[in-house]
Amino acid sequence: MPTRYYISLPDGAAARGSDPALSFTAHGAEEFAHQLQSALRSTDLFDRWRAMQEDPDDVDPGLGATDPGATVKGEQHDLHIDLVLVTSLPGDVVRHRLRLLAGSGWQLRDVTAA
Repeated sequence: MPTRYYISLPDGAAARGSDPALSFTAHGAEEFAHQLQSALRSTDLFDRWRAMQEDPDDVDPGLGATDPGATVKGEQHDLHIDLVLVTSLPGDVVRHRLRLLAGSGWQLRDVTAA
């Protein structure tokens, strides 16, 4: 069953993960939405992160789950950005991808059934 996540990026410029090779490069709501949507629909981000781990074979393969039907819409409000994500992925996978992309520069505002 799909879930709708309401996510806020209080400062888009600060919504960057600790590793530039994995983090957001976006500068607007649509770009942030597109990059997050791509990270949820494919294993590209997960694969790059996994390859950087000390023992890639020891990484939980469940974190690499994808949802080809995931959608993300973004709205810009001055400096902050609101994202609405609809996916069937578990919350731990969504949080993991967001941490890679945005570090601690994101906030979960609400979660509802989609």
